[in-house]
Amino acid sequence: MRALARKVRSAAARLYRRHDRRRARNAPEPSTKQIRILLLHAHGMGGTIRTVFNLASYLADEHDVEIVSILKEAEEPFFPIDPRVKFRFLDDRLRPRGGPLRALLSRRPSRLIPASESAYHRFTLWTDLKLVRYIRSLETGVLMATRPGLNLATAQLARPGVITVGQEHVALATQPEEVRKLIKWRYRRLDALVTLTKADLHDYRETLTKKPRRLVRIPNAVPPMGGGVSGLDAKVAVAVGRMTKIKGFHRLIAAWETVAAAHPGWTLRVLGAGPQREALVQQVAEAGLEGKVELPGPVGDVGAELEKASIYVLSSRHEGFPMTILEAMAKGLAIVSFNSPHGPKEMITDEVDGLLVKPRTNDNLAAAIIRVIEDERLRRDLAARALETARTYDRDAVGRQWDALLEDLLAHRRRRHATGRGPVPAQAPAPEDAPATPPAEVARPRL
Repeated sequence: MRALARKVRSAAARLYRRHDRRRARNAPEPSTKQIRILLLHAHGMGGTIRTVFNLASYLADEHDVEIVSILKEAEEPFFPIDPRVKFRFLDDRLRPRGGPLRALLSRRPSRLIPASESAYHRFTLWTDLKLVRYIRSLETGVLMATRPGLNLATAQLARPGVITVGQEHVALATQPEEVRKLIKWRYRRLDALVTLTKADLHDYRETLTKKPRRLVRIPNAVPPMGGGVSGLDAKVAVAVGRMTKIKGFHRLIAAWETVAAAHPGWTLRVLGAGPQREALVQQVAEAGLEGKVELPGPVGDVGAELEKASIYVLSSRHEGFPMTILEAMAKGLAIVSFNSPHGPKEMITDEVDGLLVKPRTNDNLAAAIIRVIEDERLRRDLAARALETARTYDRDAVGRQWDALLEDLLAHRRRRHATGRGPVPAQAPAPEDAPATPPAEVARPRL
């Protein structure tokens, strides 16, 4: 029976590909005028959401941009949005529609998203149906996806006339084995895969035997923020993020016991919400750190909160490309971070624009924080150089790299379209080390 099932699936896949090849011959001319970006929960709170909003706002200068959110579980967005960017929600869980069919499918787990994908529990058969219908409805334009499950679905389902771009916000090395196997097989069908770090780019080059046409690293840009640059006089250290185990806030609070004993006048403020919040509140109480560690919850204006601090601390077990470090740098804070090779290590030059600490070592983290507290000259030097580093991640500088990538992908598709070979992307990739940034004198294309 299993052998028969495999044969049936294989035959269905061949028919599916043959159908797309027939459609490709009559596909409209390639275009990047319309850009759609798939996101899990556009009204949620998280680094990926904020960076997608930032990118969408930049692209809206020249393109028609729509963010397509799988879920809608909040009435209003947590982060400010550019009014030029359109929004679409595939599964509105505030006002469910779909009748008995939706009720039935929403109770069943997804078959489209890998079970080991970190957000698998957010998907259902109903979201599968809505996502498949949406992706298959597109004939042209650009479709970007922003997490492994959505990248895999895009690679599998997008029609040949659609330019497909996958973004990876989490390091390949941290993905479960099941997801890595699917990535190795399906990502070759994407037109481009964009990583945030050089380390992750290297891992994909080593892992993917057949690669997308373009495999490039484009970092996130510093988003717009309220408030000004920190005066570095406040006796406050701050951390920001979703309160999950991976963020390591329990380690930071443990380290702060040592810091508070040496410098009782200093306060640690941890901004965010999440499933670990109650455990962290209890940890603070048991350690006798009330008044010395504050957990005020999520804030809408992160920039204003960073301005009120002097030190930023990142205690995560691992990170892809932590936007909070960039934001803290742009606010002129002194950075202390665990040394993760897929994010902080690339963003921070140790002893220059921040301090890197051996991961998961509470005592070392406490010692580094105390060092920055006690050495004001060091604190101000680190902060000044952090400001210089943040300028290299300016929105326009990073945006030009996206312009160059989209221009390259469109030019390739147009060549194929003009020669009558159809819009199906070539398997042979472009040079992997080709620069994504265009020369300074090249104007942004108007397509």
